[in-house]
Amino acid sequence: MKKVYVRDLEENQQVHTTFLVASKEIRQKKSGEPFLSLMLADKTGDVDSKMWDNVAEVMHTFDRDDFLKVKGVAQVFQNRIQLTIHKLQKIDDNEADFADFFPSSSRNPDDMMAELDAIIAALTNPHLKALLEAFLKDPEIRTRYRIAPAAKTIHHAWLSGLLEHVLSLCTLAGHTAAHYAFIDKDLLLTGIVLHDIGKIYELTYDRGFGYSDQGQLLGHILIALRMLDDKIRQVDGFPPKLRMLVEHMIASHHGQMDFGSPKVPMFAEAMLLHQLDNLDSKMETVRGSLDRDKQIEGNFSGWVNSLERTLLKKDKFLNPTAEKPSAPAPPPSPTSDSVGASHPKPQTNSPSGSLFADKLKGALVEPK
Repeated sequence: MKKVYVRDLEENQQVHTTFLVASKEIRQKKSGEPFLSLMLADKTGDVDSKMWDNVAEVMHTFDRDDFLKVKGVAQVFQNRIQLTIHKLQKIDDNEADFADFFPSSSRNPDDMMAELDAIIAALTNPHLKALLEAFLKDPEIRTRYRIAPAAKTIHHAWLSGLLEHVLSLCTLAGHTAAHYAFIDKDLLLTGIVLHDIGKIYELTYDRGFGYSDQGQLLGHILIALRMLDDKIRQVDGFPPKLRMLVEHMIASHHGQMDFGSPKVPMFAEAMLLHQLDNLDSKMETVRGSLDRDKQIEGNFSGWVNSLERTLLKKDKFLNPTAEKPSAPAPPPSPTSDSVGASHPKPQTNSPSGSLFADKLKGALVEPK
């Protein structure tokens, strides 16, 4: 287990731990000498990091998405924690535990899948029920749906985040469908389960979260419509007009064409799906943004791009506390330690060439 996580960093803290390289830039000082500007990450967040000295010796020894053993000191710069790196060394995948670097749902994915199965089993429309069963009884789809994040960065951006987001929407659907008596709850729940299903192929998460080639070229809406076309053929006698409604809900769930939807919602269940999806994603973005905020002082967060605003730290605003006294200055850094030592590269028989990737693939296999 890692010794120190990003969320634990404090001013003047000596840091000796492992991070994932989220981004890497080689820049130049005014003197012409290189320095490193890195974003280092783990499951709790990321931290802006700089290496100023002895950079030429290490700057080409690692790349983005590599693991680094780092020694440095946490300092405050422009009201944020910044890590000044004294030494770094790339480590092999088998020296890192992926659970330390990938955020994951606090809920058990098997429990969540069982909850979703129960929701589908309770549907009364036989065609919609058979359609969702055709999706989630497909072993590959079920395995991916169980572990996929809901987004790369904005909301529910963690392993099993998609499943957690869908179950949250199902709960909201229960309340709103009971309030609006004209809503077809089975149709609404079908749209909820399928609206983001294309993300199981759009997103990648074998290292940092990113986009697959299919995701870049098509996006999750088109991927989902292709998946629907395949699965609906397995349901005998599926009504063509009902099919169009399901297709429209997938196509319109972003709500606006300039937000990526090829159509805007044009019937009640499609409109409600969009509104609930927007509500759940926005509320999770607020919670997550405040939880990960890097501003040390003040009652407001830093700028949140996806919300186009800063956020009030309500608890701090209502219950101000005394300023924490500054920590004592750190002792001088030793001139050498295990970070700078060389290690022979372990030999593996990993079929993928990456033990880290194999660990993650192991997590994708649903227990029997």
